[in-house]
Amino acid sequence: MCVTIERLLHQKQKVLVMTAQILLNILRHSIIKMEAINLLILDECHHAVKKHPYSLVMSEFYHTTQKEKRPSVFGMTASPVNLKGVSSQVDCAIKIRNLESKLDSIVCTIKDRKELEKHVPMPSEVVVEYDKAASLWSLHEQIKQMEAEVEEAAKSSCRRSKWQFMGARDAGAKEELRQVYGVSERTECDGAANLIQKLRAINYALGELGQWCAYKVAQSFLTALQNDERANYQLDVKFQESYLNKVVSLLQCQLSEGAVSDKDTKAEDLESGVAQNGTDADEIEEGELPDSHVVSGGEHVDVIIGAAVADGKVTPKVQSLIKILLKYQQTEDFRAIIFVERVVSALVLPKVFAELPSLSFIKCASLIGHNNSHEMRTCQMQDTIAKFRDGRVTLLVATSVAEEGLDIRQCNVVIRFDLAKTVLAYIQSRGRARKPGSDYILMVERGNLSHEAFLRNARNSEEILRKEAIERTDLSHIKDISRLISVDSSPGTVYQVESTGAVVSLNSSVGLVHFYCSQLPSDRYSILRPEFIMEKHEKPGGPTEYSCKLQLPCNAPFEKLEGPVCSSMRLAQQAVCLAACKKLHEMGAFTDMLLPDKGSGEEREKVDQNDEGDPLPGTARHREFYPEGVADVLKGEWILSGRDVCNNSNLIHLNMYAVKCENFGSSKDPFLTQVSDFAVLFGNGLDAEVLSMSMDLFIARTMTTKASLVFKGSIDMTESQLASLKSFHVRLMSIVLDVDVEPSTTPWDPAKAYLFVPVVSDKSVDPMREIDWDLIEKIINTKAWNNPLQRARPDVYLGTNERTLGGDRREYGFGKLRHGMAFGQKSHPTYGIRGAVAQFDVVKASGLVPSWDNVELPKHADLTKGKLMMADDCMSAEDLVGRILTAAHSGKRFYVDSVRYEMTAENSFPRKEGYLGPLEYSSYADYYKQKYGVELMYKHQPLIRGRGVSYCKNLLSPRFEHKEGHEGETEENLDKTYYVFLPPELCLVHPLPGSLVRGAQRLPSIMRRVESMLLAVQLKDIINYPVPASKILEALTAASCQETFCYERAELLGDAYLKWVVSRFLFLRYPQKHEGQLTRMRQQKVSNMVLYQFALGKGLQSYIQADRFAPSRWAAPGVLPVFDEDTKDGESSLFDQDGSLTETERGVDQCIDGYENDEMEDGELEGDSSSYRVLSSKTLADVVEALIGVYYVEGGKISANHLMKWIGIQVEFDADEMECISRPSNVPESILRSINFDALEGALNIKFNDRGLLVEAITHASRPSSGVACYQRLEFVGDAVLDHLITRHLFFTYTDLPPGRLTDLRAAAVNNENFARVAVKHNLHVHLRHGSSALEKQIRDFVKEVQDELLKPGFNSFGLSDCKAPKVLGDIVESIAGAIFLDSGRETSLVWKVFQPLLQPMVTPETLPMHPVRELQERCQQQAEGLEYKASRSGNVATVEVFIDGVQIGIAQNPQKKMAQKLAARNALAALKEKETAEAKENDDENGKKKKNGSQTFTRQTLNDICLRRNWPMPFYRCVNEGGPAHAKRFTFAVRVNTTDRGWTDECVGDPMPSVKKAKDSAAVLLLELINRLYS
Repeated sequence: MCVTIERLLHQKQKVLVMTAQILLNILRHSIIKMEAINLLILDECHHAVKKHPYSLVMSEFYHTTQKEKRPSVFGMTASPVNLKGVSSQVDCAIKIRNLESKLDSIVCTIKDRKELEKHVPMPSEVVVEYDKAASLWSLHEQIKQMEAEVEEAAKSSCRRSKWQFMGARDAGAKEELRQVYGVSERTECDGAANLIQKLRAINYALGELGQWCAYKVAQSFLTALQNDERANYQLDVKFQESYLNKVVSLLQCQLSEGAVSDKDTKAEDLESGVAQNGTDADEIEEGELPDSHVVSGGEHVDVIIGAAVADGKVTPKVQSLIKILLKYQQTEDFRAIIFVERVVSALVLPKVFAELPSLSFIKCASLIGHNNSHEMRTCQMQDTIAKFRDGRVTLLVATSVAEEGLDIRQCNVVIRFDLAKTVLAYIQSRGRARKPGSDYILMVERGNLSHEAFLRNARNSEEILRKEAIERTDLSHIKDISRLISVDSSPGTVYQVESTGAVVSLNSSVGLVHFYCSQLPSDRYSILRPEFIMEKHEKPGGPTEYSCKLQLPCNAPFEKLEGPVCSSMRLAQQAVCLAACKKLHEMGAFTDMLLPDKGSGEEREKVDQNDEGDPLPGTARHREFYPEGVADVLKGEWILSGRDVCNNSNLIHLNMYAVKCENFGSSKDPFLTQVSDFAVLFGNGLDAEVLSMSMDLFIARTMTTKASLVFKGSIDMTESQLASLKSFHVRLMSIVLDVDVEPSTTPWDPAKAYLFVPVVSDKSVDPMREIDWDLIEKIINTKAWNNPLQRARPDVYLGTNERTLGGDRREYGFGKLRHGMAFGQKSHPTYGIRGAVAQFDVVKASGLVPSWDNVELPKHADLTKGKLMMADDCMSAEDLVGRILTAAHSGKRFYVDSVRYEMTAENSFPRKEGYLGPLEYSSYADYYKQKYGVELMYKHQPLIRGRGVSYCKNLLSPRFEHKEGHEGETEENLDKTYYVFLPPELCLVHPLPGSLVRGAQRLPSIMRRVESMLLAVQLKDIINYPVPASKILEALTAASCQETFCYERAELLGDAYLKWVVSRFLFLRYPQKHEGQLTRMRQQKVSNMVLYQFALGKGLQSYIQADRFAPSRWAAPGVLPVFDEDTKDGESSLFDQDGSLTETERGVDQCIDGYENDEMEDGELEGDSSSYRVLSSKTLADVVEALIGVYYVEGGKISANHLMKWIGIQVEFDADEMECISRPSNVPESILRSINFDALEGALNIKFNDRGLLVEAITHASRPSSGVACYQRLEFVGDAVLDHLITRHLFFTYTDLPPGRLTDLRAAAVNNENFARVAVKHNLHVHLRHGSSALEKQIRDFVKEVQDELLKPGFNSFGLSDCKAPKVLGDIVESIAGAIFLDSGRETSLVWKVFQPLLQPMVTPETLPMHPVRELQERCQQQAEGLEYKASRSGNVATVEVFIDGVQIGIAQNPQKKMAQKLAARNALAALKEKETAEAKENDDENGKKKKNGSQTFTRQTLNDICLRRNWPMPFYRCVNEGGPAHAKRFTFAVRVNTTDRGWTDECVGDPMPSVKKAKDSAAVLLLELINRLYS
């Protein structure tokens, strides 16, 4: 609440609307000051008397503020006097004068009533008389007798002195707590009080409404009690139930005896109806009565009611009310309010009306307030009023809650069923009839003198009031001045906080102490509240005085406090509470606002968005742009040299590092091994760790290359040599990265300075001699670069670019050529068409290809001598092999594989496999003519067999593992679409040799890893602690990089270690703070938001690697990436001449990170900001945890604490501070004697030095304190230490487990359910000290469940079983861990020594059960099915249904919703498996074939699950055969798996299937059967 108001004030809101109590609270807590208010508008200001919040606001704050700083006050009321009436004009004057003094205002009203009636019509007043009800004396007496019994039972069960009982209840503490802070407390003693209230309500209904209604009330109380969710753990429910059953049967019996005729509502009907038609619990909780049997239609209402009245079943008053309502049967737009005195009447009357067919024109509802056992929530009240306003409800039966402020213009009848108690209520309720011509009906008992007197008095008083407001009486002559209040501006006894001005007075202290206790950490078994013990001090002859002792719950900073001696019990209680508030503030339990300290900053808890809906820092959805970091060691001004080519005297000093590649595995592809060697030139020397690092490059499915840098020596070179190297570097990288730049104009950035140079394997010592200068000169001086088709992006130039395979958002073919460079401004006919072809005449016309038309053709004889006519030259066929060609008609590039002398352009064009239709092209020549408009001239020339030059790929990610659609294809399969046949005359020979380009395509991946390693080395030097840089790199690499390592495992360990050290620090540092405060303080120290800010403070964003490496986005020195409309952010691959992808390249295409949605992933780039990337702030927080984890693994606690100190997380403190904290606990001897330490220490196998710690660890907050704290603080520290120790154990035991599985293992090992089972298994639960029988019962049920579990051989659910553990049992395991930690002198090793055997059997990857909810979710995702859960609650049972694609598959019920969901998911899985088995069997019967598709994706998933569970690599699928015509293709797949214990399994070959997925399924089924045979 306070947070919301602070926020509103912060947002500069001008007008705040609130209740009086909230205003009083925020003034008391100094959230707002009286001086800050300019105008105070008080609605219904007549309440400003006695202790009403209006009155307290005025006396405590308004009158104590200096006059000039006070706000203006504007009060509104229908009657300034709120009493039963006024006796005289003077009496009235005094009351008005007092109200004026209190509100510092004057009373004004309208002189002429007629003027008011123009706007506010007065209803006509009607008095209806009814007969007195016959007395049901014997029934009343029997119920009263029960009340007395209950009171007696309550007293004995409370086992408290009457004083105590009086002190806590009659001092109004509970009421004040509810009014002030909106906290209702549940107590076991309240059961009796609650029952007495119910019995009184039944008795009232019996007298006022009759036996029939009383029966309904009693029956509804009983039904509500039986359906109450809390019934499970409230002690007194059975007690209440037994009494209510007696009452119901008593009334029922009386009803049936007196059943006069069949026309009466039959007793049988009542019995059956009420019992069966109990409405569901939601309604009952809202304070409605269950619907009863409706009288069958048709009987005349008077007969029924008449019979019921004659029989004394319904009172004449109710009968009279029904008659009044019947008169309005024909009234159009009838809208009425009936005012009743008691809630019970408001609830039961609508039920009566609903049973009378003649009143079917009425739609009725109840409207009651908050302060009763049936309280109506505000939203329900609003809903009812809204229905009344729009006519869905036409009659409201309301208590006094509707007298004020309800403004419904359509209301035309107001009936006072019970007369008003005050003149004000009489005036206010009349004012509800707002429609002109309304009726105000007052029901009066015939011959009741007090009723008649009230009416007379009310009418007189109203007149006197109006007169007094206009003509004020002179009060100067009054003798008795004491009747006039004087406003005291000096405050009473208060405690004020200097810094904020927050104040607690005697009036507010009791409520505040109750509120403080209600905010202490507790569970449903312990009701934390203050206890008051009153002491009487009688002096002979003097007045009796009282003092009060206060006892706070065991987790408060102090437990007992004695108050001063006072004149009354109320004052004594207020005084001790005021002293307690002062002490709590001094001890830090209250903030300076005098609110319970929650560890501050609680307003940020569990919020993912701020008010504007933007994600908050620290969450995964909060993303920001950060510049990409470049290591300082790469800086070099030398890269800017090389311009002054003539000046060779200036030598530049560089370091040369050779790129060494070593191949692993083999490949039939010769191109993979035919690659040129390179070296890299740096200005500075590289760190030894960078040189010792080798990286795996995944260059082919069957081959990886280990690459590393080797130092070759230092070199000095001239400016002209450097200029040549820079020119070569730009030419090479522009082709490799496909960026069209000119060496002369490209910008160089000294922040990232290195160059790639080709080397020859010269064994000489001089590294300068190893550089292949001949090649460099040849390449930089060739004329070919003048032709745009030989530079980068020829396809973009021609407009045939097909890289944009994305959506339809982008246009295709942005070729400069098509823009009309060849034809002035006329655009090309195919401009903007996807997959367009450039007509060759356009290419020729542009002069890009020399035209041979006017040159005499060389004779055929020359051509056979091994010469080929290329597009721009005549070339020897042998020199062509291994070179790169650019196809002039398409702009695509190909490596020359061989020259096929047996093939010419006149050879028939091959059909597509499986195509049986007419031939599309008769020959290659025909194909080029039809498709490209090329008339080949040298049709007899041999064709060149080529294969596409793929784009530069990311070689750091394992690309060939387990991707759908291309697993395990053999080399033969790859050959199918591998080669292209090209006529030489359409090809331009590229200046760069093929082997050089293939070698250079590895350099971006190598340098990406080197650059990130250099950043890691730089960070290591800044942190200044010896940890391998490769490990730091791991902590900086996100999983989204898709590399062979990432930070997730280290982050898991770091997270647990950070939680542990911060918990330990807070626990020892703040011995006074309770567990709730410690938890919040820890949250502030370790939350993602805080870690994110630490990371930013240390600049970690520059070091993080968060995006999958994409060479197209990578900036090489001098060659910056291009971001234009038609390049895709990922990598794609070139097409060969048929437009069909080569298989290897299709593999890459599958891996592209094309982000579909608008939300950007980590590392994704936007626009053309090449040096920026997007990081989520959660990634930054995760990296901090991962660094902690890495430092902990490499150097233990000292190393991790060093890193945390560097980051800014304070976890260490002085030895002196530590000493003063460790104090032995003093537990009373009596308690020590009551505990069986031998058994407890025997179960734990440890002897405690300080047994007080052990007592604290097993004491629950529901146990009366007697000097022992409860286990909550120990649980806080024990939870963290166990989390850390178990995570550490799993991390070091399962070193090869992927992070996701490790997380699942940790979740299964570290959870309350699992710990609870440990407690039961080792009999720790029998030592628990608590004081709740509800908890006792739950523990008993759970122990029985666990014992049944243990009987099942080899069964361990690790907390996934069907029985929910009481949280308390898991808590004591944690608190015992905390106690051992403290008792052993803060040694975690001893905790692990004790707990490792206790936790056995620990969960392993093989035994890890999958949570049914998660298993079902994953299954539905794989099958692309829609999964939906629907939950409902009836009474204390939750029902959860599972729907898959709209069909209900599973359902379960349980008192706990989460457990019901788990059981429903499990049932759904069982049903699905059954269905699949049945389908499979059906299919087998039908055609003897394998399982139908329905179950097979699931089969493949089952195989994957087995591999995960047994920690095997994923299954290896291989395509054995693919054949058949295009419309009826069949695939056959084989599968095998590498088991860790038996090596590779036999290969299982499935049946031929129409799709790859089904073919894999078929093979998977066979492998599953094989595994079952091997391992069963």
